Amino acid sequence: MLKKICLLFLPLLFVISFVDAQKRLGNETAAQKKQRMEWWTNDRFGMFIHWGLYALPARHEWVKNHERMTNEEYEKYFKIFNPDLFDAKAWAKKAKAAGMRYAVLTSKHHEGFNMFDSKYTDYKVTNTPAKRDLVKEFVEAFRAEGIKVGFYYSLLDWHHPDYTIDENHPQRPLKNSDTAYARLNKGRDMAKYRKYLYNQVTELLTKYGKIDILWLDFSFPGKYGKGREDWGSVALMKQIRKLQPGIIVDNRLDLNDYEDGVDFETPEQVSTEELEKYRGKVWETCQTFSGSWGYDRDENTWKTHRQLLDLLITSVSNGGNLLLNVGPTARGEFDYRASSALDSLSHWMHSNSKSIYGCTYAPAEFKVPANTKLTYNPVTKRLYVHLYEYPSGSFTLPGYKGKVKYAQFLHDDSELKIKPDAGGDEDVVLEMPEKKPGFDIPVIELILQ
Repeated sequence: MLKKICLLFLPLLFVISFVDAQKRLGNETAAQKKQRMEWWTNDRFGMFIHWGLYALPARHEWVKNHERMTNEEYEKYFKIFNPDLFDAKAWAKKAKAAGMRYAVLTSKHHEGFNMFDSKYTDYKVTNTPAKRDLVKEFVEAFRAEGIKVGFYYSLLDWHHPDYTIDENHPQRPLKNSDTAYARLNKGRDMAKYRKYLYNQVTELLTKYGKIDILWLDFSFPGKYGKGREDWGSVALMKQIRKLQPGIIVDNRLDLNDYEDGVDFETPEQVSTEELEKYRGKVWETCQTFSGSWGYDRDENTWKTHRQLLDLLITSVSNGGNLLLNVGPTARGEFDYRASSALDSLSHWMHSNSKSIYGCTYAPAEFKVPANTKLTYNPVTKRLYVHLYEYPSGSFTLPGYKGKVKYAQFLHDDSELKIKPDAGGDEDVVLEMPEKKPGFDIPVIELILQ
């Protein structure tokens, strides 16, 4: 009887095994993935660059959508785009000084305009007055500074004639209905756009040498949305892995149920409090200096230096990366406010980057002192205490007795004496200088036992 039951269940077991096998796109092991991702989890800090025709209206990168512009109305920006002050080398030097170890540039945003010389469209930068492949210049300049390079590529395309109109399209109906969408999409062929998308991604991954990151954006499955079937995500991801085996790809292709369909999660514009729930995952938060990704002349919710530092420190203290965005002007320069913010980060990172690179969240045995955040380097086994409020006279490390060999400020390696008879049996107490170091958030480096 048992033999008969086993024989009955064998086909079912085969089906289950087949389904499980289908949930992988390749045969990379967990150890191989960890090695592939190692540079990225070490570097922690990158620059996002949103740049396109939308820099001309300077009213947000979704201006075409928000104002429901047609291709004809948007064409005026294409005809005059000429960033005469663009200097990719200056951008790269700015990113490097700020401590950014990798950079991701928009090769094409939702507007459909290509910042590179694609053979699959005439809607590209080399056909504007600029007459330059700006992606090529970006890649060469950032590589020369030792910064790893990546491309953002929009899955959406509000310009392509075969891209079907959906709930995010500028020409979407005022009220969703099957009839309205059928009328608007008459003559459009998503299969042709899918081929265009596949060809362009292939082009980006074969024309510019080794590409470290591909940031595809974004899926919105639903009745009037788009997901993996619309993009051909499975075939696209397999092609990406084939062309650039070492590349790192984000999670926006709608492949979350594939074990190897996602390299990292992408919490966007979330608060520092929300980042805590990503601890233990592989993730990167993308954030703006202000409320817009593209250049927005009149937007005024710019983050302070302290808020930017907090984003960086909180990301690392929860085991994640920060991808911080700059939206260059239509002339090709970083806005003066963005430049100022980068300069302030440069000052802090020059002296305190050891608490960022190679770091993650602290082991559970180390309690977080009040008004601080901790990062930890598992290789050097050093703990970093970021002082959000400067202590007066002394500073207590709760429960650290027997765990700390030596303490110093990170920025200058100046000793912070451990009070020998203070703190009782559990705590370590440091003598603190009266004058706060010249950083908004100073860092204490603890050499552990």
